[in-house]
Amino acid sequence: MVSLIQSTAPTAARTLPPLVEPGPPLPAEDLERYSRHALIPEIGLTGQRRLRNARVLVIGAGGLGSPALLYLAAAGVGTLGIIDDDTVELSNLQRQVIHGVADIGRTKLESARDSITAINPGVDVVLHPVRLDSTNALDIFADYDVILDGADNFATRYLVNDAAALLGKPYVWGSILRFDGQVSVFWDKFGPNYRDLYPEPPAPGTVPSCAEGGVFGMLCASIGAMMVTEAVKLITGIGQTLLGRLLIFDALTSRWREIRIAKDPAAAPITELIDYEYFCGLSAPAEGADDGALITASQLASRLANRERGEENFVLIDVREPVEFEISRIPGSVLIPLAGIRDGSALGQVPHGVPLILHCKAGARSAQALASLGAAGYDDVVHLDGGIDAWHRRDGQ
Repeated sequence: MVSLIQSTAPTAARTLPPLVEPGPPLPAEDLERYSRHALIPEIGLTGQRRLRNARVLVIGAGGLGSPALLYLAAAGVGTLGIIDDDTVELSNLQRQVIHGVADIGRTKLESARDSITAINPGVDVVLHPVRLDSTNALDIFADYDVILDGADNFATRYLVNDAAALLGKPYVWGSILRFDGQVSVFWDKFGPNYRDLYPEPPAPGTVPSCAEGGVFGMLCASIGAMMVTEAVKLITGIGQTLLGRLLIFDALTSRWREIRIAKDPAAAPITELIDYEYFCGLSAPAEGADDGALITASQLASRLANRERGEENFVLIDVREPVEFEISRIPGSVLIPLAGIRDGSALGQVPHGVPLILHCKAGARSAQALASLGAAGYDDVVHLDGGIDAWHRRDGQ
């Protein structure tokens, strides 16, 4: 439940216990490395020993994970876990500062590990080369004290929230899009969780991802640094955390706003993990899924070859934005952005009486376009499973 009144004064401070007990005394080299922390009375050597004994999991080595991992390592967090199943691309380097040109094509996990080790070889880096889902979240989370969620999709955000709540763990959440950033702390044991802020996910397609809508690269540093600040406060038990408060940053005006978040007493308790893709409207239930509207990248390549030989006729429609089409496209595709299909303004460009194959970046927007075309009377339409990303992967591009 979100208060609609913007805070004009700090909320009453609530003391939370330190998450982590102090580890053993620090060796001489660490005393020098962390001396600037040790000089701060609120942290001191005891707080630094808590950091050294802490285990922090970061979800995603991308825009938010990059600065967060670098600062967590520099701060002396003893164990850093990273979940990511992606590789470094050129388009990442505008904001994902943990990676460099030489890392293009490498896994983000390997690249992030090397950057962390270069900053602080005393950090134990644990790599989780998986896609987080309901089958592995609880087992992975169980080994960590606090989670930092920098995911860029709603299904993962709700999964992280529910898994953390079931395990009684706090997590720091950050979100960015274009010039806007948000950050908060959720801990169901002591205060609100993510569902108290967003009880239901937005309708598919109403909120673009960073890949679809863009992101101001420097914003990642602002929000990522705040996420680390909150994690360090939780670990050491100092200050007032963002539990029960949401910070919103507008980079264009350089203004921060604060909104209070209250726990919803009428909310249903979280008792299990669910199908989050289905919950967010991104897929049909697993047992009733209809794959007839999907085409694989290999099947598309075969059909394109057939069309080139004159053996088949269809129209391949790219529903992404013009700038995405300029950067990369599937040969033989035509651009008709999703917005025009959804509001009907571009239907005059979509031919009747010929099979249609739709694609976007990863499959979400093309699925929306397919639904809109079906409602408009088009009946021979499929879309590319995994989008242009799958097309590039088919040959290891």
